[in-house]
Amino acid sequence: MKQPLQSQTTSFKLPQFNRWGFSIVVIALLMALPILVIASFIFQPSNENWQHLFDNLLSEYVINSLLLMLGVSVGVLTMGVITAWLTSMCEFPFRRSFSWALLLPLAIPAYIIAYTYTGLFDFSGPIQSQLRDWFGWEYGDYWFPEVRSVGGAIAMLSLVLYPYVYMMSRAAFLEQSICVLEVSRTLGNTPLNSFLKVALPLARPAIVTGLSLALMETLADFGTVQYFGVDTFTTGIFRTWFGMGDSGTAAKLSAVLLSFVFALIMLERWSRSRARFHHTSNKYSRIKRFELTGFRAFLAFFACLLPVFLGLSCPHYNY
Repeated sequence: MKQPLQSQTTSFKLPQFNRWGFSIVVIALLMALPILVIASFIFQPSNENWQHLFDNLLSEYVINSLLLMLGVSVGVLTMGVITAWLTSMCEFPFRRSFSWALLLPLAIPAYIIAYTYTGLFDFSGPIQSQLRDWFGWEYGDYWFPEVRSVGGAIAMLSLVLYPYVYMMSRAAFLEQSICVLEVSRTLGNTPLNSFLKVALPLARPAIVTGLSLALMETLADFGTVQYFGVDTFTTGIFRTWFGMGDSGTAAKLSAVLLSFVFALIMLERWSRSRARFHHTSNKYSRIKRFELTGFRAFLAFFACLLPVFLGLSCPHYNY
């Protein structure tokens, strides 16, 4: 006897509502709301103030900002990477003290040391006054570097922002595979060659991350560039908003500045995407540091002392 055919039904399960994922998206949108609002001003109609800035001042803002970024990049990379390598991989007098003292300039705002060094190196300051007394010079008889300039702003920002690169670089150097460094030594590489050919390429993602943080601080700085008379996006934003009373045009300038920040974020993400070159080892052993003696030890000591003295001791004493 034939059995009746039973209809087979297919059950569909509705996707479960992910409350945590939804909450994260909402919180992220709320946090990003100010940035999205500023970015939206790019599509707003332009007025006379924006046209004036675009025709006369925007190129100066871009050039000065790029010069600051380039100069600060050279400064923080030079001081941060070299001191990180010396304190992590070399042995010389006061290495342990420098390993934490090199972080301290980050606690001093850039405009504080800008005021300090302007007072020291200005025409009426103690250094130029003493030089005139010694050599009998008058105004115009000699050349002296101008502190309140783009170069001066680069120097001030580099002295307080290099700890970003120093922290990231030193952590990368300490986490690198000891086996790789030991193989480099057995192949006859000098400490300098090991640094250039092995340690530096492995630490590249961490170094770029620290550099990105330093450059974001550079773009956001207002006190130093305002005091030194360097026109950048930050000074233009404040001048347009509070001087002209035009918040819309100031928001447009902020949106252009955001494009620089976005480029830095993309650069940092690109460096992390290539993190496969950042090799670490699960085998931890005591680092066999390079013993520096004589003149080399003095150079390492001086290289670590100079950023601390210029970025912390000298401004603190004179301020």
